[in-house]
Amino acid sequence: MPAQDFYQVLGVTESATPEEIKKAYRRLAKKHHPDANPNNPASSDKFKQISEAHSVLSDADKRKKYDRMRKLGAFDTSPGRRGGGGTGQPRSTEDGGGFSAEGADFGDFGGLGLGDIFSSIFGRGRREEPRGESVEINLEVPFRTAVLGGKVPITLPITDSCPTCGGTGGEPGSTISTCPECKGRGTISFGQGGFAVNRPCPQCRGRGKVPATKCHTCDGVGEVQTERRVMISVPAGSDNGTKLRLKGQGAAGRPGAPAGDLLVTFQVTPERFFRRDGLDLMCEIPLNVAQAILGTRMSVRTIDGKKVVLKVPPGTQPGQRFRIKGEGVEKNGRKGDQIVAVKVTVPEKLTPEQEALIRKFAETTPTES
Repeated sequence: MPAQDFYQVLGVTESATPEEIKKAYRRLAKKHHPDANPNNPASSDKFKQISEAHSVLSDADKRKKYDRMRKLGAFDTSPGRRGGGGTGQPRSTEDGGGFSAEGADFGDFGGLGLGDIFSSIFGRGRREEPRGESVEINLEVPFRTAVLGGKVPITLPITDSCPTCGGTGGEPGSTISTCPECKGRGTISFGQGGFAVNRPCPQCRGRGKVPATKCHTCDGVGEVQTERRVMISVPAGSDNGTKLRLKGQGAAGRPGAPAGDLLVTFQVTPERFFRRDGLDLMCEIPLNVAQAILGTRMSVRTIDGKKVVLKVPPGTQPGQRFRIKGEGVEKNGRKGDQIVAVKVTVPEKLTPEQEALIRKFAETTPTES
């Protein structure tokens, strides 16, 4: 197999942003996922390469170490190029974890040998199973729940371990034997720029074992598409765009590996009476002309359902605002206020008696020049 570095695997440049790497991975993973290519082992192997490349390049620390190794020539596949800065060709070992590069200086890695650095990028144990994929969702949250906190249920389509075979891929009771491809190791060796890199075996999917009869439920994959109902706890004071990470609530990992995370982004639905301005809650109440002129008392609803009596003084002007202390959004030990704006409504029709009174009022009211 031709050697390719991780940037080549994902089809991105060395200067690619994390978002560009993420997009490239998603596009390629969708195309080469084993579920989409059940009878194509080459596609399964390609999917493993893509996953391995993404696991390194999507992690800032791992990517930094990987880039430093590439600058030393460790992953240069051009003809005649020698590893370790051109002074010695790296030699791969049987387990793919130890390397030597004669004459190469790795002092700037804090005393780590090249094998240690490589292991720190790809994981300590070659049989270490990757955790399940994280699941990202947008969740609509009612305005009142976002302000006060609460729980919102959601049903997630996820990939989970097959309930029939428990993730083994074998029909219950069928004989399980050692994988002939990887000889039970669960990994196969892959040439990477003069190095041997171990990756999960595509035939046994990293299990090291293959069943005599495939599970009738998952067709030997060990995973099924299912749904899970999750109650999302919405913290008080959440706003539109607030993000929440739920550990272990994402897609299931392979047997022995942890599940991925659930990444939730809140989309707060508008409320008819309230709107938010930082920690303050804004609302508007209608007054008729007489109430604005003479003054009145109004019952105003708060976000938690209480009724607060608001005293409106005589001569209140349209758009005038009143503040109800401590009835806004509470977050991080701080609490805003409720701001009440006055909207003066003018009647479209008057009774003869009302019209006569208004005319009399107008006649006795001096006009400003």
